[in-house]
Amino acid sequence: MASPRSIEIHILGRPYKVACTREEESALVAAADYLDDKMRAIRDNSKVIGAERIAIMAGLNLAHDLLTHGGGGLIEEARTRVAHCNTLLDSVLEDQDKLF
Repeated sequence: MASPRSIEIHILGRPYKVACTREEESALVAAADYLDDKMRAIRDNSKVIGAERIAIMAGLNLAHDLLTHGGGGLIEEARTRVAHCNTLLDSVLEDQDKLF
């Protein structure tokens, strides 16, 4: 098991030190970037003031997306990709049957 190390992420321009393994780093940075984008959108498009209130609103929005849309559309995107892969596989298998 890899040992945790400290990396720095930025949310609303403020740095935060977070412990993670090297294998988790890219996913953690992506999550921090996603949260930063959501918080900036709330700050820029509403009258919510203060980092704590913005964080709570972002958390509520993300939780709502997860509970009502299965991860903000990620599950639907995965289903679409799997369906596309199945179509490609069916096509290839049909062509292969013609060979024999």
